[in-house]
Amino acid sequence: MSRETLQPILADLRAIKGVEAVAVVSRDGLLLAADVPNDVHGETFAIMSATMLGAAITANSELSKDMPSKVVVHSEDGHTTIAGAGANSLLVVATRNKNDSATDKAIEVAVGKIKLLD
Repeated sequence: MSRETLQPILADLRAIKGVEAVAVVSRDGLLLAADVPNDVHGETFAIMSATMLGAAITANSELSKDMPSKVVVHSEDGHTTIAGAGANSLLVVATRNKNDSATDKAIEVAVGKIKLLD
């Protein structure tokens, strides 16, 4: 999976109104590809996103629950979705507002495309 193969997927997401940052990250927290604002440190964004999903996996494991497929962080000024996108990859999408069904669907489509590359 190369940065060049991921860029069209990220561009489609970034074109959605309200999407302000997108990234594909390894489950270990390495930044594979991103379209984030200039003031965002991509490597920090990547490692913290992987850490959040990893923590959710550990918490669910302690409760004998299935592995979560995604984590959604809600805040007053937006949402961040961290979704598993294959055995080795995560998709991270940050929005300025509440995700609508079209945004959620676009994230799911992107996850499917990334899984095919993973």
